[in-house]
Parts: sequence; C-alpha cells; structure tokens
Amino acid sequence: MDYAQVLDLDPKWPSRWTTTWKFGSALVASPVCDLDRVDLGRSVPVRRFTWRTDQFHRPGLEYLMATDRHHGFESHEEERLLLVADFAAGLVEALCQPFRLRFLSGGKAIQHTPDFLLVTESGLFLIDVRPADRIKPEDAQKFAATAEAALSAGWQYGVVAGWRQHVWTNVDALSAERRPLPDVLGIQCQLREAAAQGPLPFGELVERCRIPAIARAHAIHLLWHRHLGVDLSGPFGDASLVRLAPQQHHRELPR
Repeated sequence: MDYAQVLDLDPKWPSRWTTTWKFGSALVASPVCDLDRVDLGRSVPVRRFTWRTDQFHRPGLEYLMATDRHHGFESHEEERLLLVADFAAGLVEALCQPFRLRFLSGGKAIQHTPDFLLVTESGLFLIDVRPADRIKPEDAQKFAATAEAALSAGWQYGVVAGWRQHVWTNVDALSAERRPLPDVLGIQCQLREAAAQGPLPFGELVERCRIPAIARAHAIHLLWHRHLGVDLSGPFGDASLVRLAPQQHHRELPR
C-alpha cells in the first residue's frame, strides 16, 4: 500500500502541518514550510529519555568521535545507527528526537517524533529506526508523512529497518580502536610503509610490523580514521585486503 495516498497533501499542506521543536525549556511550533529555517544548533531533544527497570527498550548514551560527546538512543537498533553514522564520512552533528511532527490524514491529526536528524557535509538526513518485523501500518503511515516533510525541506529521509550482519560486525570491530591511541613505538609508520607497497591481507600487513599484536590495534585505528582502506562489502578478517588510503580521505587522528 502507498501510505502517502492517505495523507492530506493538498496545496497548502506545508502550512497546515507543523513541527514542534524544543529550545532550552521552551517548545516552539512552526509550519513545515519553515522547516529549513530552524536553528538546529540551539535545539534539544523534544522529549526526554526515560530509564525504568520495567521498560522493554534499552536507552542509553553513545559517544561519537565526530561530535566529541554522547548522544541519546532508545534501543540497541538506534545505538547501532549512531555508531554507523559515526563511521560514515562527513558527520557533523547528530540530533536525537529532533522534533514532533503533526500531520493530517483523512482530516485527523496524527503526531510522530523522528528518531534522528543527522547533519553531514553532504546534507541533512532525517532517520527513523524500526526493525522490519515491527513496522505496523500506522508506523508506515507516519514514516510516509515524515518523508513528505523532509522532502519539502530538501532533506533526505530513510527508515533503518535492519543491517546485513557483516555490516554491523565490521563497524563494531573497527570502533574498538577509534579513540586516541598513542604510537610510542612508531607502529603506524610501519603500517603505512607496508601498505604503500600494494594491497596486503590484513593478517600479512600486521605481521610485517615489529610487534604484530600491537600492530593489529593500530591498523584498526587507521582503518577507522581512513588512513588505511579496506573492502567492507564482506566480513572483515585477516584475509581482507588493506591498502593505503588517499590523503583526501584521511580524518585527523585524535590525540
């Protein structure tokens, strides 16, 4: 079913649909047509996260290298999205529970709060996270309305319904060494020199260093920060080919 067909999308819908943002302790509502004028830097989550012993979802805070602070999530699936976004190139800001959308369908007002608004160097991405087997018809209707609102502001929109298993395990493995990693033994120079000779399997690359066990940690650190490159279309392991990444792809190494 095309759920966009049940939305009230007459010519004036961008003025009749509204978004509610939170700035400090104040809630501010504005029409969807003004969505691209919101001061994102001043906004805070439109609703508070709750922690209770009897709740079924698992909220928490995930640290992102791109923003150098923690961001809230309400489930393991949302936590995974944040980690993958941190790994993806160009993330500038991640806003959780950014606003509440009020839209009309069949003359009835319905509300929905998207999960994340990701600000990247290539544009803004509004995202909902929901496992595919848990998307109900009313959820699909809300996602269709959110997609229309995002499109009106020139934003991208998507629903993260799941991950291929190797995608999550790859990013999770690389994230283990994303934080500052002192290189007192000069291992990273050894890795770069070895990788510059041509693509090498990860296991062979680290064996060419003075202390292979330590080289593994530094190689993963360089892979996360794009100083080394690897094909992640399949599971990452010792057989994965690693190469020296072009200079323009490098991220600044944390200190």
